Amino acid sequence: MLDNLTTRLAKVVKTMRGEARLTESNTAEMLREVRMALLEADVALPAVREFIAKVKEKALGEEVLSSLTPGQALVGVVQRELGALMGADLGPEASQLSFAQQPPAIILMAGLQGVGKTTTVGKLAKYLKEQKKKKVLTVSADVYRPAAIAQLQSVTQQVGADFFPSTAQDKPVDIALSALDWAKKHYHDVLIIDTAGRLGIDEEMMKEIAAVHGAVKPVETLFVVDAMLGQDAINTAKAFNDALPLTGVVLTKLDGDSRGGAALSVRHITGKPIKFAGVSEKLDGLEAFDPQRMANRILGMGDILALVEEARKGVDEKAAAELAAKVKSGGKFDMNDFKSQLTQMKKMGGMAGLMDKLPAQFQQAAAGANMDQAEKQVRRMCGIIDSMTPQERAKPELIKAARKRRIAAGAGVQVQEVNRMLNQFEQMQTMMKKLSGGGLMKMMRSMKGMMPGMR
Repeated sequence: MLDNLTTRLAKVVKTMRGEARLTESNTAEMLREVRMALLEADVALPAVREFIAKVKEKALGEEVLSSLTPGQALVGVVQRELGALMGADLGPEASQLSFAQQPPAIILMAGLQGVGKTTTVGKLAKYLKEQKKKKVLTVSADVYRPAAIAQLQSVTQQVGADFFPSTAQDKPVDIALSALDWAKKHYHDVLIIDTAGRLGIDEEMMKEIAAVHGAVKPVETLFVVDAMLGQDAINTAKAFNDALPLTGVVLTKLDGDSRGGAALSVRHITGKPIKFAGVSEKLDGLEAFDPQRMANRILGMGDILALVEEARKGVDEKAAAELAAKVKSGGKFDMNDFKSQLTQMKKMGGMAGLMDKLPAQFQQAAAGANMDQAEKQVRRMCGIIDSMTPQERAKPELIKAARKRRIAAGAGVQVQEVNRMLNQFEQMQTMMKKLSGGGLMKMMRSMKGMMPGMR
């Protein structure tokens, strides 16, 4: 995600941090590098010009000149302006969904065909249901695309929200009004309306969406745009912004584009905040968008808050508390505990997902590691543990040569793989013993080289 931009800007940041003082020459050089990085990332030229002008104005102002470490102060200016470019200047409330109306709060989703709009409706329903504890109803007003209604019904069922049926013979406005009536009668908190998309912008589509908007008067009208569209995203955003009173933007497929300029351009063109970003194809792959945190990630500073949130979602707190109590009381860390730790790491998005949120220096330290290989190895380790008997999981010391051969055959791996996994388990077991004895520093040292694929 935004890899090229991150790499270029991280280099600029590193160079400027080392500058003892700012001169017109090194400031101009830095701004030129930033400008090239943004243009290569497909950021719209008007957005780039405005960004560079603001950074230049503040870089040559008292804010930086009076600083003891001008290089670092300049990095701070770039960071703040990058956040502002993505909407931090609109205030923290701008990126939040509004529920300030008599339930149900209506959310209208608009965008071109193929941007992932219907899947995003499912993701948003899941987010609102789980994160905001809302009772959600979805409905499809897309009567043109084959199987659009069935697709929305499928994703809605997968996330456990309610679905209002419609048919291709119905009119979009009638569908929206019927769904609203149903939502009121069945006490839904939120109604999400999926509208029809087209392969290109056309007047008929715009009139239809405007008619649906006028009929139901949504509290949120979200423009869904594919982050991989590049410069095309700008024209699309402008057309939708002219036709509808948009309240926000949802960026999809942000994980699939190493340039990601649309993330910076669309906000600038529409003037509306980015509210969500699709970061994976999975139905839980939707993140509330935080401009300043995204700026940190683009500048290679990482997103530790997102990492903590992933940990909170992925970790089974009850299981973690039970393991802590077990280790503290002198209980033995066994294979069941080891598998539980591996499973929770997978829930947090695997190693690649975690690395993406770490600061650049940590990512560079692990640059030689093959993350895909590491994740395959974690899956293989879980398979090996699954091939053990309950007794072997509880007492791994029982696993000798004959048992190793049987476990390897059951897991479809070589005996050497079983031996490697047992060695890693023993290291983790030793670490747990040190933890129970309070040897935290020893534990940290012993973690070096522990994780598969990270040697």
